[in-house]
Amino acid sequence: MTRPTPTAALHALGQSLWLDTITRGMLDDGTLARYIRDLSVTGLTSNPTIYNLAFKTTPFYDGPIAATVKAGVTGERLFFDLAIEDLQRAADLFRPIHDRTGGLDGWVSLEVSPRLAYDTASTLAAARDLHARAARPNLFIKIPGTAAGLPAIEEAIAAGVPVNVTLLFTREQYLAASDAYLRGIERRIDAGLDPRVCSVASLFISRWDSATAKKLPPHLANTVGIAIGGQSYAAYRDVLGSDRWHRLANFGALPQRLLMASTGTKDPSLSDHLYVRELAAPHTINTMPEPTLLAFADHGTLGVPLSSGGGMSERTLFDVTRAGIDLESLGVDLQKQGADAFVKSWDELLTVIEAKAKAT
Repeated sequence: MTRPTPTAALHALGQSLWLDTITRGMLDDGTLARYIRDLSVTGLTSNPTIYNLAFKTTPFYDGPIAATVKAGVTGERLFFDLAIEDLQRAADLFRPIHDRTGGLDGWVSLEVSPRLAYDTASTLAAARDLHARAARPNLFIKIPGTAAGLPAIEEAIAAGVPVNVTLLFTREQYLAASDAYLRGIERRIDAGLDPRVCSVASLFISRWDSATAKKLPPHLANTVGIAIGGQSYAAYRDVLGSDRWHRLANFGALPQRLLMASTGTKDPSLSDHLYVRELAAPHTINTMPEPTLLAFADHGTLGVPLSSGGGMSERTLFDVTRAGIDLESLGVDLQKQGADAFVKSWDELLTVIEAKAKAT
């Protein structure tokens, strides 16, 4: 019997592999189609940093920018027009997976302007607009799980807009995002509307270790991200086992799946697929950068799947706290830093677009 490839083995365990990048080049040359065919990739995520890098370092957008400028479109509108074109093409590639899984998998994601992270009303308006413009059933709108983002998430779900909740760093932030999703579904059921509005909750992993590794004793360095992932996975399983969720499932609702994000290894001394191996868990998603996907496909191994009990994670986090790390405070800081980093990438992206537009 032929041994399954690492990516096929992870998919067989029940975890979806998504790609955390997109460029027009990988659409044009068939790379994304090949990853779907050969590496078990079943979805894709994007963010302002990914697009900033693509616009700055590749030639794929120069011609489309020139054509769009000639049509009288500039600035944010120009970016979203081009990003939506990319994501529509990607969504169409994933559409057979989306249909085959009853809407649970086969998704792509587009983020609202990160400048709206603390503006509830504008976030909701942007989410509705982008979803309507994209006109694809398998396109998530990414909304940050900040305090201001949570009401927008509930309202978007209640309005039938699929949401990828981004910038979650702690179990508590995940549970707040889960509650916003559940409230939105409950409102749809109470109004007699279809409850099958999908969502994922994106938990950022590696930034925990970047922030803490040098502050911890050697035996605890680079353990926090995985422990946060395990702790949040246990909370996720508790949500799926709750009476509240079972009631909604009885009406036909689909679960908001937990998504492990920021899973590229930043420390070169560590395994290049550390966060894939250690965060394998059924009924979840791991969205990984292209180098991480290729490394795992080439020589990846799987460890013991995450436990729904979370006991080892809790022990690790207890030891990390005793070593002087205030996890609650750091989680808040990491969310703000993440939002600020996306704003910086967004501003750089618009500057790049403006420069390219002037050069046409």
